[in-house]
Amino acid sequence: MQETQKIRMKTVISAILISLLAMLSAACAAGTASNNAEQIHTASGEVFAMDTYMKITCSGQRSEEALEAAIAEIQRLDALLSVSGEESDINAVNTFGKAKISEDTAHIIEKALEISRATNGAFDISIYPIMRLWGFTDSEYRVPQKEELESELEHVGFEKPIFTQDSLELGDAHGIDLGGIAKGFTSDRLMEVFDSYGMVSGCVSLGGNVQCYKRKTDGNLFRCGIAHPMYPDSSVYLGVVEVEDRAVVTSGAYERFFIDESSSKRYHHIIDPKTGYPAESGLSSTTIVSKSGMLADALSTACYVMGLEGSIEYWKEYGEDFDMILMTDDGDIYVTAPLAQSFTSSFHVNIIGE
Repeated sequence: MQETQKIRMKTVISAILISLLAMLSAACAAGTASNNAEQIHTASGEVFAMDTYMKITCSGQRSEEALEAAIAEIQRLDALLSVSGEESDINAVNTFGKAKISEDTAHIIEKALEISRATNGAFDISIYPIMRLWGFTDSEYRVPQKEELESELEHVGFEKPIFTQDSLELGDAHGIDLGGIAKGFTSDRLMEVFDSYGMVSGCVSLGGNVQCYKRKTDGNLFRCGIAHPMYPDSSVYLGVVEVEDRAVVTSGAYERFFIDESSSKRYHHIIDPKTGYPAESGLSSTTIVSKSGMLADALSTACYVMGLEGSIEYWKEYGEDFDMILMTDDGDIYVTAPLAQSFTSSFHVNIIGE
């Protein structure tokens, strides 16, 4: 089951990114000089970190240096934010109940708690013990007893950890995990790396989290294909969104799940922090497009939990920072108005906010 799941996840990620990465490579091969006749070099690399495969591509005069720095930054953040790494801030907090934390960890925690408050707990880093009960942390899948969930839910809540500028204490929580926001923070940092090395174009794929730096080398927008939840292993897309300097992050029940042998019921990994069970919000896919990778990462989960109406109401209040593409279990697609001109689909699309 575990190996099959890994293969499935990798296939889904490839389906989502095939359009984006293929077009970037083609553009980079076709264009070797910028407007001022400076040579543009393209460098690409892959690394396994944060329990997923990551791909980095960047173009510029110092692309090899930028790629090396980007991979080093991924590895540094993976060690810092892992729930099990020996040098991890999160492992120290979960092991000892309280620990000093780095500036990077403090920044992520602060943003995570801000999003938790705004979404009324739909995004919650203290959900880790519930994820562990279901086996989503180690792939030892099982359906927890109702009593187990009820007992652990008493220790779940974004207000339970005690956070200061340089320390974090679990308080009444039983553990935290930054997995729902760490990749977004990492992709934001990689954009800073690209900027510091003077890149003219780039994109990163961190386990399905896509973030684009500027435009393609030919001046065109990046095109990101979004997997259709009913056909995640095929070339049938829910749609394609064109972006520059944006993160595109999708969450769906098709990404990680297991089937209980006794009941043949399917259980996915997006847990509702209020119930302890996989969210049943009526949505099958949520895609967030934002300048901030962190925000897109966290909101892709939060909106899935909040459902269609809850996500629309949230966007109406906070939509200056993000846009979204939602698909319901019935196959209806909804796109926020500012993104509609950049989104194409062979399916009928409903516009939010017209």
